[in-house]
Amino acid sequence: MKVLMFGWEFPPHISGGLGTACYGLTKGLASLKNMEVLFVVPKAFGDEDQSEIQLIGANKIPVAQKEFTFKETGTKMDYLEVQSDVIPYLSEDEFWQLKNQILPPKIKFIKTTEGLNIDFSGGYGINLMEEIKNYAVVAEIIARQNNFNLVHAHDWLAYPAGIAAKKASGKPLVIHVHATDFDRSGGNVNPTVYAIEREGMEMADKIIAVSNFTRQTVIEKYNIPPEKIVTIYNAVEPVSKESQSNFKKGVNEKLVTFLGRITLQKGPEYFIEAAHLVLKKTDNVRFVMAGSGDKMNEMVERVAQLGMADKFHFTGFLKGDDVNRMFQMTDVFVMPSVSEPFGIVPLEAMQADVPVIISNQSGVSEILNHAIKIDFWDTFAMADSIYGLLTYPALARFLKKSGKQEVGGLKWHHSARHVQHVYKSLLNV
Repeated sequence: MKVLMFGWEFPPHISGGLGTACYGLTKGLASLKNMEVLFVVPKAFGDEDQSEIQLIGANKIPVAQKEFTFKETGTKMDYLEVQSDVIPYLSEDEFWQLKNQILPPKIKFIKTTEGLNIDFSGGYGINLMEEIKNYAVVAEIIARQNNFNLVHAHDWLAYPAGIAAKKASGKPLVIHVHATDFDRSGGNVNPTVYAIEREGMEMADKIIAVSNFTRQTVIEKYNIPPEKIVTIYNAVEPVSKESQSNFKKGVNEKLVTFLGRITLQKGPEYFIEAAHLVLKKTDNVRFVMAGSGDKMNEMVERVAQLGMADKFHFTGFLKGDDVNRMFQMTDVFVMPSVSEPFGIVPLEAMQADVPVIISNQSGVSEILNHAIKIDFWDTFAMADSIYGLLTYPALARFLKKSGKQEVGGLKWHHSARHVQHVYKSLLNV
């Protein structure tokens, strides 16, 4: 079985949990018998791990250039094929020259490089919507050029690409809902994003949600039939021995860490308020906010207002070995998310022998038994939980040991088997 899979990011070029989840799942699928994954991202940088999957960068696919060989002579010849709805242009002058011609109304003009490729940023910049549309254009070409059994698209950024591939190939479409705009925006939904999400859900033959929390959102907010949606939980990648080296912190104080995007969805302000409450009871602790996001400056200002700048540190965005080192120094990890479809970071913390506190408003709370769970808004309960783990070593030791054992059973191989079952049900095999 061959799957054509569309995502938006892939390690090491990630900005959050989406790329981590895609990497883990694709590796899990590749480990299964008779499974092959062709994974597409907008931009391939060249340093991605392709040991177990085939990675295609949409930025490497010409949108109109073809090469064919005359069998009799072995001679190769290039020619330009203008599809019925796509015309590439290289410059603004060329665009207006083409625009002034009499052309069918459905024609799309696509700006390309000299090699007739589309230049994707591979990020989340100001041209994001344009890149999503262009990604769908390339997805149609990739779908026509490859043989596969079904299409799998991860999160809203890749839904249009998945739809384009489905229309071009006639193959079933699975979409994977890692988050919705209701999670990211706190309910102040972007109409354009909502429309893209809803179209993807309606066009999909099957929907995978990362938690029952997310599944219920899809049912209630997007009016999708429950029987169309299946919950498959995320997992965690095993820690390599190289990343388990003993890394010591440079202070004797305890360390409490928030690691994630500093956005409304992740609840950073509640972490800061809880930190202030803890510092009123004990001075032998420091707090770290690791990550970046649109609320960073606001959080820095709030820490200063509360007069605890000497006890609070902002590291900026961390990834790879830096994340591992952060966990090795951490005594308590807190994820106070306001609306978290799943949440892989607590699993990574538990794997690193760190006791965790998570919000009840997270999908991962559905499967974890050895984590302290609080409501994101209850800063007093959060502060009490932090203080308890810092003050009572037996409690911390119990959660460390039990948590590591629990998370050891959450493997991507198991999640991949559930995904494979979804594939088989669609293909009737």
